[in-house]
Amino acid sequence: MWPVLYAYFDAQDSLDRDAMRRQVDATIAAGASGIVILGLATEVNRLTLDEKRSLIDWAAADIASRVPLAVTITGDTVDAQVALADHAEERGATGLILQPPATRGRPESFYFDFFAAVMRRTHLPAGIQNAPEYLGVGLSAQSIVTLAAQCPQFRWLKGEGPAVTIRATIERLRALGQALPVFNGRGGQELVDNLRAGCAGLIVAPDTFDWQAAIYQAFAEGDIARAESLYAQLLPAIVFVMQSLDTLTCYGKRIAAWRLGFDVAHDRGVAPTAFGLECAQRFVASLGEFSDKRR
Repeated sequence: MWPVLYAYFDAQDSLDRDAMRRQVDATIAAGASGIVILGLATEVNRLTLDEKRSLIDWAAADIASRVPLAVTITGDTVDAQVALADHAEERGATGLILQPPATRGRPESFYFDFFAAVMRRTHLPAGIQNAPEYLGVGLSAQSIVTLAAQCPQFRWLKGEGPAVTIRATIERLRALGQALPVFNGRGGQELVDNLRAGCAGLIVAPDTFDWQAAIYQAFAEGDIARAESLYAQLLPAIVFVMQSLDTLTCYGKRIAAWRLGFDVAHDRGVAPTAFGLECAQRFVASLGEFSDKRR
């Protein structure tokens, strides 16, 4: 289980250094296999290039080699993605997750060639975020297999889709002779079924990470009844924050902050409503303080 950090901002609209550190320490204590930075939950499209670099620097310093650091790489040109990947590597990142460029409406071969060009000019093990539901584009299983054959550093796939769809992707990859580890996200929806489907794990935001890490551990230990019970308790909170990316970065971020003992000072995205805050607070009450004791 890998948490992808939220981006927190102070009252002056600058990145909140302490809030970023708190997420790292809490999720590692709760069993994080690694940390992901600059994903969709990090509001990467609302960050300047300097801010992206700062978050990479901070995450690397706070992790201090306790667990691996994977950096999601964005940019609309190959040069831009290579430059950010080089910065991540210099700061000690251990892996990359490449997002497709924002260009839409191109044939699949355009995105294939883009990913291949970035991988040929970078050195770290890499995955791609294959999330057509959220990003609007994706590669077919055949293209994924071909990309892995051409680029040896292509090591895993970050999917975003229903467990049934992910299972079909895994089966198709295996049928084509490719056993890439596949991770899902979607906030942990269908968590147990994703594990049954063959996912290597999940990449989720920190708001319920301690619960999700406990579910993963129970499943790995063969205690399926406990995994299902914990998931049933957690599901309403997952459904609430995963209505949209704006909901995730407005309310999911607050649930994480309140459970970690601080408040959100500023939003770059949508502002919360009184009713939304009431709902989020109710979920915090049911989830309790963020804890490593759930394992």
